[in-house]
Amino acid sequence: MHATRFTLLLLLLPGTAQAQSAAHVARAYSGVGLTPKLGAEIPPDLVFLRSDSTVVPMGTLLERPTLLTFVYHTCPMLCSVLLDGLTQALEAVPWTPGVEFDLVTVSISPDETPSLAAKQRERHLARLGRPEAEWHFLTGEESAIRALAESIGFGYSWVEEQGEYAHPAALIFLSEDGVVTRYLADVAPQGRDVRAALVEASEGSIGSLLDRAFLFCFQYDPTANSYVLTARRTMRLGGIMAAIALMSLLAVLWRRELIRPAA
Repeated sequence: MHATRFTLLLLLLPGTAQAQSAAHVARAYSGVGLTPKLGAEIPPDLVFLRSDSTVVPMGTLLERPTLLTFVYHTCPMLCSVLLDGLTQALEAVPWTPGVEFDLVTVSISPDETPSLAAKQRERHLARLGRPEAEWHFLTGEESAIRALAESIGFGYSWVEEQGEYAHPAALIFLSEDGVVTRYLADVAPQGRDVRAALVEASEGSIGSLLDRAFLFCFQYDPTANSYVLTARRTMRLGGIMAAIALMSLLAVLWRRELIRPAA
């Protein structure tokens, strides 16, 4: 989206002015993008405002596995698409945000207010349709926003010519200790992938035995931006299951042999 607007802007500018503006806009886009930092820890003492205007240090929100997103609420398109896609994906996740895991959305614009964040919170919780759910929409000062974004490799920039922020779209998963465990760079994530990433972030503390078996057989593939079946792990699991079945059968046979003389 941003690249298309950038191209159109260049086409409308003649000669030297075009070259100068191209350089200026290119500088504005410098550093924009996602630089994965798996294993990085977010600063827990960064302070933000909740949608009810109460002050909250980031570390107090990390009591459970956390799904973090960055948006700004006056974004013309991308941010709404991301939040709508996430809300739809969560409909396929059997756990409730605020109960088994936490949902945190941070505005990258220091000009946005808690009241604006409150409207977004109300909208998306209503669409999720789970009365007990909680979704933390945070606003804050530029220094706190920038420090949080840099800690997890989320690069964004204000582009004056367009009057909007250039930024990537991603879901960032954190452990309960605030350590980055997974990125899903997708505006329309699959519920299956969100579920797997939450189990991974929780280190198996949420989810069923089937969820853990899924993570054993499926591995995240950055090129596919999804969890894909791994043949080697699947064969290993099949071998383990076969061995367990064989041992169970042998145990039954040995037990019969032990009982027979007594009979």
